[in-house]
Amino acid sequence: MEITCYRDNEVGHDSRYLPAATYNLAITLLARCPNGHLFVPIRSMQYLAILDAEEFVFLDGERRCWVDIAWRNFRSRARTSLDQPVEYDAVYYRSDPADIMSRLQTEFPRALQALAGKEKLDGPAKVIKFPASRV
Repeated sequence: MEITCYRDNEVGHDSRYLPAATYNLAITLLARCPNGHLFVPIRSMQYLAILDAEEFVFLDGERRCWVDIAWRNFRSRARTSLDQPVEYDAVYYRSDPADIMSRLQTEFPRALQALAGKEKLDGPAKVIKFPASRV
C-alpha cells in the first residue's frame, strides 16, 4: 500500500515520554514488516498511525492524507533498561492538539495490541546463541 502524506506548517512541539510497553510493541511489530512501514488503524478515533524507523505519524480519517501529529526523535538508547519509558518529540500540525494527544496516549497502545493479536507468525523459529560472559 502506498499513501502520500502532507504536512501543514508546524504549530508547536514538546517533549514527551512513551511507556516502554507501547514503544517496545510498536518497534517489535515494525521489525516484522518487510517494507519498513507499519499501518496501525486506530478505529476508536478514526485515525491511522503510520510507523517507520524515524517517526510515527497520525492521520485523521476526515483530513485523509494530512498529518495531524508526528512523534519523532525517539531516544530509546538513553534508557538503561527495556522497561523504562522512551522520550520523544511530539510535533503538532493542528492548533488543537491537547485532546488528540490525550486520546492517542490511550488508544494507540490498544490499537497496537489489537494488531498484535491479529498477526500470524509464519516461518521457522531461530535460536540465537550468545557467548557466555564472565562476570
